[in-house]
Amino acid sequence: MAERFDLIVIGAGPGGYVAAIRAAQNGKRVACIEKRATLGGTCLNVGCIPSKALLESSELYDLTSHRAARHGIDIQGLSLNLAAMHKRKDGIVKSLTDGVAFLFKKNKVTSFFGTAQVTGQGKVRVQTDKGPVELEGDNILLATGSDPISLPGLTLDGQQIVTSTEALNFPEVPKKLVVVGGGYIGLELGSVWARLGSEVTVVEFLPRILPLNDAEIVAMVQKSLTKQGLRFVLSTKVTGTVREDGKLFVTVEGPDGKGKMEADKVLVSIGRRPCSANLGLEAVGVKMDARSGRVEVDEQFRTNVPGIRAIGDLIAGPMLAHKASEEGIAVADMICGEYGHVNYDTIPGVIYIWPEVASVGRHEEQLKEAGIEYNVGRFPFSANGRAKCLDESEGTIKVLADKKTDRVLGVHIFGPRASDIIAEAVSLMEFKASAEDIARIVHAHPTLSEGFGEAARMAWSGKTIHS
Repeated sequence: MAERFDLIVIGAGPGGYVAAIRAAQNGKRVACIEKRATLGGTCLNVGCIPSKALLESSELYDLTSHRAARHGIDIQGLSLNLAAMHKRKDGIVKSLTDGVAFLFKKNKVTSFFGTAQVTGQGKVRVQTDKGPVELEGDNILLATGSDPISLPGLTLDGQQIVTSTEALNFPEVPKKLVVVGGGYIGLELGSVWARLGSEVTVVEFLPRILPLNDAEIVAMVQKSLTKQGLRFVLSTKVTGTVREDGKLFVTVEGPDGKGKMEADKVLVSIGRRPCSANLGLEAVGVKMDARSGRVEVDEQFRTNVPGIRAIGDLIAGPMLAHKASEEGIAVADMICGEYGHVNYDTIPGVIYIWPEVASVGRHEEQLKEAGIEYNVGRFPFSANGRAKCLDESEGTIKVLADKKTDRVLGVHIFGPRASDIIAEAVSLMEFKASAEDIARIVHAHPTLSEGFGEAARMAWSGKTIHS
């Protein structure tokens, strides 16, 4: 006999586990299926959390190695204990994945560990290590996330040619690391290993890194990372690898012709693809985009098959954990007969290099393409008192406001704690604030967020007080 639930969630990542908890809190009987041995999905296990742990540790190592002296702190005999760094990272991951398991128990969500397949309308089979389990439910939510994309000519071996998953666990600092792809994952992990001593080369097919970000901000980012020791090779295609005299070389083809570069490790970081295969979706008739693998849904996340919905990396939109979580909450509320909504115009993006990059809304190139007239307000962290005290005065805050209405259309930050500052911008844009509104808000002194008020003042009036 199949066990019956109100909602069956396939995938226990930040979209799936949040949806499961929300629906259970609303009184539904919920099952959640996860193919890993632990809950939390890519984000908690091999993505957001372990990478940020390493970023923080490596930044602290870099600070004590190169910048502590500026604060009057002399350190002798500093050394790197990479094993201890990994142990700290793994401990954080375990704590958070155990935390999700506790939340499932607290909210009476039933977990199944194994691979899931939709076998019919309202029917799911789970292949566990103890054999198949049949489930039935009024609603099925697909939340299986995404996997890294490989590149023709680069055969992933998990040792030298790796994805971000393996790059989180290098047992020693590679002397030469080639990062294929100039997106945020490659830059974050490239930063980690560069701080710890690697010679890092980023190879990007396009003429610029971070193609989805504001061009002015990206130029600052590349200049900063170059000063930190990363090397960038742009407008260049990676064609494969060769081994010569026991060494690994990445072969490339760019504006100057063909070439090769030595690498101890190669991190392939060119994007991710939805995990929509092997779920039985074709057999039950769920419509998908054949090229991207994305599942097609309507504004209520419903597929064309009644009772089946999808969220997160499986559907259109940025592949971000917080986007998936908000969709999970919205779907759970909709299933429970309540109102659910996600405002895709105010989903922030953060890149955890240092200084950080954070943005929300549209950038200048998008506004120009749409023919929207706008004002620009900028304020450099070099004019911010708190940034000076932190010895973190690199970067700027940029506000874009509609020229006619003064409504804020986008905020882009490159600087210290940008990931925290952007929250104010998201909140204000959610309520359709103007640049004048932001300029007239009292910001505590001395804080980094004062710079946001100053940038907004410039977008509104054309003037700042402190620059």
